[in-house]
Amino acid sequence: MQHFSVGPNAYFALFVLLPDTFSLSPEINHPNSLLFMRLSVRTLAALGLTAVLLAGLAAPVLPEKALPEKIVVAAFSEALPGQPLPDGFETLSLDDDGPPTEYTVVRADRLGGTPVVKAVARNAATGLVKRRRIDPSEYPVLEWSWKVEHVLEQGDATKKSGDDYPARIYVTFDYDPSKLGFFEKIKYRSLRTMGYDDVPLRALNYVWASQTPVGKIVPNPYTDWVMTVPVESGCAHCGEWRTARRNVRADYRAAFGEEPPPVSGVAILTDTDNTGETATAYYGDIQFVEDE
Repeated sequence: MQHFSVGPNAYFALFVLLPDTFSLSPEINHPNSLLFMRLSVRTLAALGLTAVLLAGLAAPVLPEKALPEKIVVAAFSEALPGQPLPDGFETLSLDDDGPPTEYTVVRADRLGGTPVVKAVARNAATGLVKRRRIDPSEYPVLEWSWKVEHVLEQGDATKKSGDDYPARIYVTFDYDPSKLGFFEKIKYRSLRTMGYDDVPLRALNYVWASQTPVGKIVPNPYTDWVMTVPVESGCAHCGEWRTARRNVRADYRAAFGEEPPPVSGVAILTDTDNTGETATAYYGDIQFVEDE
């Protein structure tokens, strides 16, 4: 598993050079809004028809291989407790001065002890990201399971000071930068100049919220390139395993008003650096499936 970090100096420079909506604010480009600046696109080999020539004659074209029913992004159930996470995950440290979120493989208190990932954040903000290119027109539905011990007392999806969650699932998209508006293009080009070469310009942030109503799409308080979608809210189901199922294609349409580009990556994040609280969450397998 690879590891990289984003230092506070980079965030300070980002604040100076790229004030959101041209309103200077020392919070405007907080690390949470940059979680996905490290994500990049991994291309998949395209399926095609194969022509074979035999004895000078063209053999019948082989039938196109059927698409799988699902694409598993995070197979945590295949990991071993106490061992490293499955290959393909990268850690992103968002605060070099604070402790990292701890991610470990443990056995769940369900389904005969299926392995899951346990996340513990104590005034911390570290995510696990997986780069994967997926066509949301073929696999529009995202499924996962999760559990939290409690929600954050000061959590608030509408405020920068409350932009923490015991559990998040981020989905980033390979958005075409040529479609950006004039001022967004300036911001994007400045980011690339500063070394952020792979900047996802659109993301959905599925969260276990403290108080925001389930299903209400809220712009991230740091950037409207990320839209927050509460899947659970409040503590009515704290301590319980919950299965989530969201139509990413439909959510993207509702959030951004257009068809989604390909998915470029998925991440899990348990963070409490804004509120300074402590949170514990558990994540099960994450997968994309065909339409409902």
